[in-house]
Amino acid sequence: MSTPTVREQFLVISALGANPMELTNVLCRASHENRCAVVTSRLTRHGEYSALVLQISGSWDALARLEAGLPNLAKKHAFIVNVVRSGALENRPQALPYVAYVSSAYRSDIINELCQFFIDHNVELENLTCDTYLAPQTGGTMLNATFTVTLPAGVQISWLRDQFLDFADAMNLDALIEPWRPQNPM
Repeated sequence: MSTPTVREQFLVISALGANPMELTNVLCRASHENRCAVVTSRLTRHGEYSALVLQISGSWDALARLEAGLPNLAKKHAFIVNVVRSGALENRPQALPYVAYVSSAYRSDIINELCQFFIDHNVELENLTCDTYLAPQTGGTMLNATFTVTLPAGVQISWLRDQFLDFADAMNLDALIEPWRPQNPM
């Protein structure tokens, strides 16, 4: 008889707190103490608060113990926490990772218009970074956005690139879309 394979299970934890180091330390320690592992993590600062998102793996009982203890940790260390169970991301071997860079004068509709463009073309969003700043030369508010996306299998890349650049021109955006490349190639 063969033993059944244990399917990996995940928790996705999102937390908001005023102290980024304490927030990260408390949640990573709790994960370790409950025999779970941090698979991915992202921390960003937003004004006075930091947002931390962790994907945690472990057995169902280890994840349940961690999940049950999080409300008390949040209360004790003054942060807000949300938890959801998640499966592993499905493999998409034919999908193509791309990065779209956008710079422009700030308008409140730019991000949602870009998202709608990608939705209309069946492009999946993997990561989004968006920052605003004051241009030193003019004092105007500027926007920089980076979308990491996954193009569907079979898409005509040159056609989609042309569509994206035409869209960006119509919106008066300085934009570029190119293949994703690892930051530290081996």
